[in-house]
Amino acid sequence: MKVEIDLDKIFSLGKINEKENIRFRSYLKNLDIRIDELDKLVHSINDDVTKQIDCTKCANCCKSIKPVLDTADIIKFAEGLNLTSEEFTKNSCSLSESEKDKYNFNHLPCPFLKDNKCTNYNYRPMDCQSYPHLQKNEFIFRLWGVIDNYSICPIVFNVFEILKVELWNKNWRKSIEF
Repeated sequence: MKVEIDLDKIFSLGKINEKENIRFRSYLKNLDIRIDELDKLVHSINDDVTKQIDCTKCANCCKSIKPVLDTADIIKFAEGLNLTSEEFTKNSCSLSESEKDKYNFNHLPCPFLKDNKCTNYNYRPMDCQSYPHLQKNEFIFRLWGVIDNYSICPIVFNVFEILKVELWNKNWRKSIEF
């Protein structure tokens, strides 16, 4: 399957498919499938899609999302910049509005992004390293995040669309009414 990488099209389809994506989330939550089986399917699709997408051609995550940083992330990232964690936090971070005692970079796009690459790549926060988080287990418990990232990340967009074909389009209209 050819993957979609046009960010304008992905963003537009994100708006168009918003209600459908929420319905698909509900479908997945009620699907009779073991969590590990769904994870295996998502991981397999993610591996196939990821091989076809060069993140350095996109870097939309770094332009659109502020990663959540914990103390370990701050210490490590500051080390890569030859700064103290206090200097780094003061100059480049703000308290996270969504997570207590955590931080975000204080600007978008990421102030450490240059030519679609991280200038401190070897010291990236865990949130950046694991994005778009599709390789993690327990996919079923992170579906709101997947929906949030659907119109931002071509990998998420394509994995979710393939999942719709694999799991939903075969019988969803017969089994669930909204």
